[in-house]
Amino acid sequence: MSDKFATLKAGDIEVELPILEGTEGHPVIDVRALGGKGYFTFDPGFMATGSCESSITFIDGAKGILLHRGFSIEDLARDSDYLEVCYMLLNGDQPSAEQYSEFKETITRHTMVHEQLNMFFHGFRNDAHPMAMLCGTVGAMSSFYHSDLDVADPEQRMRSAHRLIAKMPTLVSMCYKYNVGQPFVYPRNDLSYAANFLNMMFSVPAEDYQISPAVERAMDRIFILHADHEQNASTSTVRLAGSSGANPYACIAAGVASLWGPAHGGANEACLNMLEEIGSVDRIPEFIARAKDKNDPFRLMGFGHRVYKNHDPRATVMRESCHEVLSELKVKNPLLEVAMELERIALSDPYFAEKKLFPNVDFYSGIVLSAIGIPTNMFTCIFALARTVGWISHWHEMLSQPGQKIGRPRQLYTGHSKRPYSAIEK
Repeated sequence: MSDKFATLKAGDIEVELPILEGTEGHPVIDVRALGGKGYFTFDPGFMATGSCESSITFIDGAKGILLHRGFSIEDLARDSDYLEVCYMLLNGDQPSAEQYSEFKETITRHTMVHEQLNMFFHGFRNDAHPMAMLCGTVGAMSSFYHSDLDVADPEQRMRSAHRLIAKMPTLVSMCYKYNVGQPFVYPRNDLSYAANFLNMMFSVPAEDYQISPAVERAMDRIFILHADHEQNASTSTVRLAGSSGANPYACIAAGVASLWGPAHGGANEACLNMLEEIGSVDRIPEFIARAKDKNDPFRLMGFGHRVYKNHDPRATVMRESCHEVLSELKVKNPLLEVAMELERIALSDPYFAEKKLFPNVDFYSGIVLSAIGIPTNMFTCIFALARTVGWISHWHEMLSQPGQKIGRPRQLYTGHSKRPYSAIEK
């Protein structure tokens, strides 16, 4: 129990509400007692509401801090790899060398999908959006694992988590291959997680595909930097779906659907669309002027962040990989030239510093994905691939906590009061 309380006076009642403190971040006021007094809180968008207790990820947007299990995202992106981060998010701590080796082997052995799943894709139009196919096929995976859908069993939950982490790269690459009319490529157990994904995306039976070390490293960093981001819209969606007892594949499919929204997972795609709108370096001054004009609806995508009020800690690391990839691949693309000039101006113009409009992770990841040759309609699928471990970690954590109840938000009703009804013939 808390020894600190906030006193709320509402009408003729007075309620003492416990103030709870975590290891980091703002204290929270436990308002659960209000329901018994006839009141509910009203907070559209959950801007000031803590919906759960979690020990996975912590964000301090004002200070530009992002921690996974207490480890800074900068350290993880520079010195770790995606599968180690996956183990950490799922299990709570850094693995030993033996634990890491065993976990890596487990994920590697689960990368293939059931052959019948290939048939699901043939039910889609060949120009279907990749996220539409991903939503359907992730949910359909539950039909292949009937014996492992007891969400009350921690071992079954963990096996489902391993399958999802392992098979998402395979499914995402299948979405791409189906779009472009190429044969599906089976996973290879001799490659790293990132290299295996790139091979399934870009190799063809007719010739060998050489994977650039810089591209492989950049892809792994993109996965790490998108692995989890606390209680965002898609993670909250997964938790809410999971609170009903839904199977893990249905919950992750719900997360994919939520991520599909342009206000959430489509940010780096929106950034590339903006670069296309600008078109050439000589037009940048015009668009910079428009961005500074309060009366102009144009906004620079990929600059600033709703959560990070100073700088996005993920952007610093992604910037390094961005420049490594562009240097190694020597891609001649007018959009990338626009992006690099836009970055230079944004980092040197006092206006952007004053408004704290620094390039964020979406700006750099969009440039990297474009340079690698991944089409913009695949960007959100890759985000979903990376975020699967975050979603499944929060889902597993929630089901591990005692006293969980199905999510049931309240509302402020503004419709009619009770009124008489007349039969339509009258």
